[in-house]
Amino acid sequence: MRIAAWNIEWFNNLFDREGKLLEDTEWSARYKVTRGEQLGAIGIVLSALDADVILIVEAPDDNHRHHTVDMLERFAAKYELRQRKAMIGFTNDTQQEIALLYDPEMVAARHDPQRSETWPRFDGEMKIDLDIDARLDTVSFSKPPLEAALECGGGRVIRLIGVHVKAKAPHGITSEAAAIRIAIENRRKQLAQSIWLRGRVEEHLAAGDSLIVLGDFNDGPGLDEYEKLFGRSSVEIVAGEGGPEALRLCDPHAQLSAAHHTAAAPSSARFYLASEKQYFSAMLDYVMLSPDLAAQARGWRIWHPFDDPHIYRVPELREALLQASDHFPVSVDLDLAPAKQA
Repeated sequence: MRIAAWNIEWFNNLFDREGKLLEDTEWSARYKVTRGEQLGAIGIVLSALDADVILIVEAPDDNHRHHTVDMLERFAAKYELRQRKAMIGFTNDTQQEIALLYDPEMVAARHDPQRSETWPRFDGEMKIDLDIDARLDTVSFSKPPLEAALECGGGRVIRLIGVHVKAKAPHGITSEAAAIRIAIENRRKQLAQSIWLRGRVEEHLAAGDSLIVLGDFNDGPGLDEYEKLFGRSSVEIVAGEGGPEALRLCDPHAQLSAAHHTAAAPSSARFYLASEKQYFSAMLDYVMLSPDLAAQARGWRIWHPFDDPHIYRVPELREALLQASDHFPVSVDLDLAPAKQA
């Protein structure tokens, strides 16, 4: 079974107000890429990716005029994808939903949000002291993580948590000091959300659940200067880095990112920095597995058009990846054993 995650930039802009595909020659939100070209590129990538389950980060908006599930399934039908069923969790007001596309012949997926006495549902609020002032702050997700139960062959159930962790960007900032202050506040909120996610992860692992946590974390070991201030990245917190092995999640790209600063590092996203007039790369997207699933993993892959030599040698796929999004898919293949009998 192949599990994947992909942040598809401005996917929402490729549909009209009624949720119909805008397969035309007008410009998309991608630089010098038409809406028709971006739609076609997304279709090519998803076909090549050939995942049984794929988390779509920045899925089309869900509102009173159109619905994410309908739009994704309409897209899948148009491009004849075997991942023809869609599922969404809690909606949000950012026009960037978190959703699943999956092959119903391989897996059945259902939205299954969890709560406990310690950790509330992800569409709620959590109290935590963010700035060590002995007062509790209220934390919420602008994009509540998607929690799904995947029913696979042989009756096995896998828990999945899809995430798009993102602090709000500062607007209207006129001084460097204010920008730094807001950046630190946003990093505190992001780390608090990661602690919340980690709490849910530990509950699943303690219960013996097979678990996948995947998506766009907008963070990673060594990514920016604020990590030194707070000690750990969001990815390290969610993965349980430094904790008991039985309670750690595994994605080898997270460990590679923590290598010596002069070592080559993987990347899953490529952005153009106008001030420098060049592209820069970052490792933002992960597929983290519980220990039992990690033991059944045949390999993680970043579908990077320049770093993966097999992709680079396929011009159509290479160009489609560059046209479709500023992120590239990440995937893992699992050799799943049947569920153990009680």
